[in-house]
Amino acid sequence: MNVVDSFPLGAATTLTELAGDPHPRLALLRAHEPVSWLPELDGWLVTRRDLALSVMRDAETFTVDDPRFSTAQVVGPSMLSLDGDQHTRHREPFTSAFRPRTVHDGFASFIERETDRLITTLQPTGAVELRRAFAGPLAVAVVTEALGLVGTTPVTVLSWYDSIVRSVSAITAGHEAEPAGAAAYARLRAAVEATVADRGGSSLLVSAAGQLALPEVASNAAVLMFGGIETTEAMITNALLHLLRHPDQLALVRADADLLDGAIEESLRLEPGAAVVDRYATADIVLGPAAIRRGDLVTVSLTGANRDPAVFADPDRFDVRRENARLQLAFAHGPHYCLAAHLARLETRIALRRLLERLPALRLDPDRPSTAHGLVFRKPPTLHVLWDSPA
Repeated sequence: MNVVDSFPLGAATTLTELAGDPHPRLALLRAHEPVSWLPELDGWLVTRRDLALSVMRDAETFTVDDPRFSTAQVVGPSMLSLDGDQHTRHREPFTSAFRPRTVHDGFASFIERETDRLITTLQPTGAVELRRAFAGPLAVAVVTEALGLVGTTPVTVLSWYDSIVRSVSAITAGHEAEPAGAAAYARLRAAVEATVADRGGSSLLVSAAGQLALPEVASNAAVLMFGGIETTEAMITNALLHLLRHPDQLALVRADADLLDGAIEESLRLEPGAAVVDRYATADIVLGPAAIRRGDLVTVSLTGANRDPAVFADPDRFDVRRENARLQLAFAHGPHYCLAAHLARLETRIALRRLLERLPALRLDPDRPSTAHGLVFRKPPTLHVLWDSPA
């Protein structure tokens, strides 16, 4: 019996299904084929939480350091695509800037000002597509501030990001990378070099240049930009969609502001912005029901792991009071746990709090429904909302 015959559910799973509404299929796989061979993926998909943790914790057996890793093909080696000592060397220069206290002291006031500025612009209209008018611009502004790139604006940074994301997504889907991605990265690298040469710019990039070569600073800046924009835009948009879809849960949050953090964690659990992370087997190994061969692609479904009923009771329910919601794996786990998770949480918390405070009767536009979509990165393509504008 060949590998396809051994995993009939995986053989019947399409990437289109996983990009649309993946949750029923992931539940089936998790229950019956928790490590399954997907021909359309040309690799294994891990959907059970304990097995997902095993893969992400064991960087020696399941590595990111492989020529097929899509992000590295666009921006070169970075903390995202290296393991072991090289991963530590690339990550360490940036670690202190993203510790909880440093993040709060360095960014809270900026995020509050930028959030209020964006809402003030929107407030009179009474209706907006929130992802591109608010969540995206806020995420870009914070990343631009964090990197401190000289001679750039949030609009410029967003254009680079869009081009790089399209190239990475094309490679992930098995297509050729778009030339615009390489061109955008070249411009980002030039901005990093100018920032380091200026010495009056961001201490984050300048201090990193004391430990890394300039191309290494640039590749890691691209990873921080990529993760900071993608993750946070998705966090804000997905969390607001969950709250507005569940008026009972929104009422709980409005009545008790301390529940906002629970709402964010629960949203991350139900719909992580990054749905999957890729690893490559460095040796033959048995994982659950699967005999994995050296060189095989092993994709961890964070979305699947986050709805594992062995850990989360009634896993498809949005419950802002769920006591163990922080066991979600939206920021991955192990050596590649998201470096800027504290910043993303702070940004989302401030953004949601101010939106709910300043936009009365905030609600979904019933004529323009929204739902999360995406194979690798999941969020609503649009999030149309209404509120009661001032008379």
